[in-house]
Amino acid sequence: MPLTQFAPLVQIANDHLVAQLHLPDINDGFYRGTRFDWSGVVAGVQYQGHQYYAPWYTKRVPGVHDYVDDGTDIVAGRQSAITGPAEEFPQPQGFETAQAGETFVKLGVGLLRKAANTPYSCYESYEIADPGTRSVRTTASSVEFTHQLGDARSGFGYVYRKTVSVASGRPDLLIEHTLHNTGRVAIRAEQYNHNFLTLDSAPIGPDFLIALPFRVSALSAPDPTLALVREKEIRFLKILAPHQVVGFSMEGFGNDAGDYDIRIENQKTGAGMRITGDRPLTRLALWSIRSVVSMEPFIDVSTEPGGHTVWRYNYTHYVVGT
Repeated sequence: MPLTQFAPLVQIANDHLVAQLHLPDINDGFYRGTRFDWSGVVAGVQYQGHQYYAPWYTKRVPGVHDYVDDGTDIVAGRQSAITGPAEEFPQPQGFETAQAGETFVKLGVGLLRKAANTPYSCYESYEIADPGTRSVRTTASSVEFTHQLGDARSGFGYVYRKTVSVASGRPDLLIEHTLHNTGRVAIRAEQYNHNFLTLDSAPIGPDFLIALPFRVSALSAPDPTLALVREKEIRFLKILAPHQVVGFSMEGFGNDAGDYDIRIENQKTGAGMRITGDRPLTRLALWSIRSVVSMEPFIDVSTEPGGHTVWRYNYTHYVVGT
């Protein structure tokens, strides 16, 4: 697995899977941007000779953490040079009430400084005024990340724990979360996993199938020469060329967690992935370029002061046809 040379990481395994995870580090961490949660970033998974979640971009620049590979070149300003299951809490806490120069909270990242009185953008880099307190506890089969942060100005505060583990006796990667609201105001937030999925580093095209348990309705139809939405499936009609993007939001899911059930397969190499969650979807989107396919499921994790919210994702690896 090609990784940043000096970025700290840890390996966990069972009889089925080997997974590598990047560890958060303010100085040497693989990801130090201000968009994604620093905890639990998966560098790669190996299962039955198949490779999942390899890096999907071609270059990283020292000190810069926001580059995207479109297939031939690097495009700046996207806060996306990250691998694997990578999670984000897209709503900043306290941003609207902060003046330029004051701080706001980005869950999973830290206390950020608002540079100007302009709308928030996840694609912007913000100064990290306080990274919070982090700890990591590892075993042979799991990694537990804890992030604690408080903002006296806005009243937001939390203790956030995430455990990534390999399930005993199964080809499953589990991601379990607990968000404790230690502040004096409510946290109103969604959380999603961007799921930067690669399957054997194959280019995204007709060999890929995305299947869902409900009839998919695209809110904005994809380019009909690139992809097709049909009943409960999404198909790619050609190998995506450089600069081509398939991206759209979708609906059709209900209020039951059973609709959080996504299958992605490379039907040529045989690598398959099933992603399930234990909370209902609030939004669902697809974003794909030639080198990566990302199904992005959102859930509500709003938490009242003194309360806590618990949620879990399950990643099952399989070989198509077995």
